[in-house]
Amino acid sequence: MKSTYTLFFKWLFVTIIVAFLAGSVSALFLVSLDFVTQQRESHKLFVYFLPLAGLAIGLMYYFGAKHVEGGNNLLIQEMYKPKKHIHWKIIPLVFFGTLITHLFGGSAGREGTAVQMGGAVGDAMTNLFKWTKNNRKRLLRMGVAAGFAGVFGTPLAGAVFAFELAKDKSIHWKNAFWSIVASFIAHYSCLAWGVSHSQYALTSFPDLSFQLLFYTVISGLAFGIASYLFIQSKHYFTKLFSYVKIPYLRPMLGGMIILGLFLFFDINQYLGLGVPVIQSAFLTPLNSETFMIKLLLTALTLGAGFKGGEATPLFFIGATLGNLLFLFIPLPLDLLAGMGFIAVFGAATNTPIASIIIGLEMFGLNGILFFGMTTYVAYLVSGRTSVYSSQQMLLKKYSIFQ
Repeated sequence: MKSTYTLFFKWLFVTIIVAFLAGSVSALFLVSLDFVTQQRESHKLFVYFLPLAGLAIGLMYYFGAKHVEGGNNLLIQEMYKPKKHIHWKIIPLVFFGTLITHLFGGSAGREGTAVQMGGAVGDAMTNLFKWTKNNRKRLLRMGVAAGFAGVFGTPLAGAVFAFELAKDKSIHWKNAFWSIVASFIAHYSCLAWGVSHSQYALTSFPDLSFQLLFYTVISGLAFGIASYLFIQSKHYFTKLFSYVKIPYLRPMLGGMIILGLFLFFDINQYLGLGVPVIQSAFLTPLNSETFMIKLLLTALTLGAGFKGGEATPLFFIGATLGNLLFLFIPLPLDLLAGMGFIAVFGAATNTPIASIIIGLEMFGLNGILFFGMTTYVAYLVSGRTSVYSSQQMLLKKYSIFQ
């Protein structure tokens, strides 16, 4: 009994370290991201230097990212079948790479950055004590959960996301327990630094009927198709830029294309995270092409090699597509935006349970039937594909179209 208590407090100690570090890094990242976003929005001149920013990121990764260049794909591989430790240098690389992307106008997110930093923190703890060496899978999942929870303020979803991301076939209760603990500690550590998270206005939850159930399914079909289009677009641009044989020139070329689009078209609202547009999608009708522009611009940005995540752009795509569906589907505008917000993300990343929980943590329990149905339908429609190529190889998923 004494050894059981001793082991428990040992794990609690390690979990606090992992979670506090991951939550604190997430807080610093969010504050820094807000700062560079404000700078870009105040000084549009930054966008003119996007090609040079892309070159800087390319050079930084070409010469400094040996053994960690895989990003989220590397993390998934190590979570599934651990082989080599994730070097701590991934933290400054992805941290500054993402800030540069956002400062100069790339269209990207933040989840990938937080998850990679959290995973690296968790992996570093395997060398803290002798007894932690054989628990690398647990520590990696704790770090991923903590990073996700810190950056989005959704601790329960963060814990589930860590296991869904790695496509675990079975989950040991101890691993789940410590991931949940790490997720909540990271969330409150981030809040303790005075960092707040984006809020979205969703209050309309009509009573579910057979008619509304039908419309919910139709919405899920649309969200699943959008997820599939984003996945294929990202893979297409990644393959297209792979024809540029010098790797560090790829983001520079991508930056030149985005700069050209910026000069000839009004795409300013699609640069960076696009949180104001997401919030507007819950309140007022937007232009019908909004979701598609963000989809293609983000696929181009990430496919070219700029750094960041997919989650917030997927939230953007889903919320604005839901906003468009309001023209055809008799559901409340904010509800359609919220359904798309979670469903497109869950389908594209193959994390439907975590996605539904995000909806519950952000918008409340009243929408559980709408969130659950539309996300599950979108998940089925999106195909046996993923925004993460490593995850795609692990998928054993039934799909309507594949």
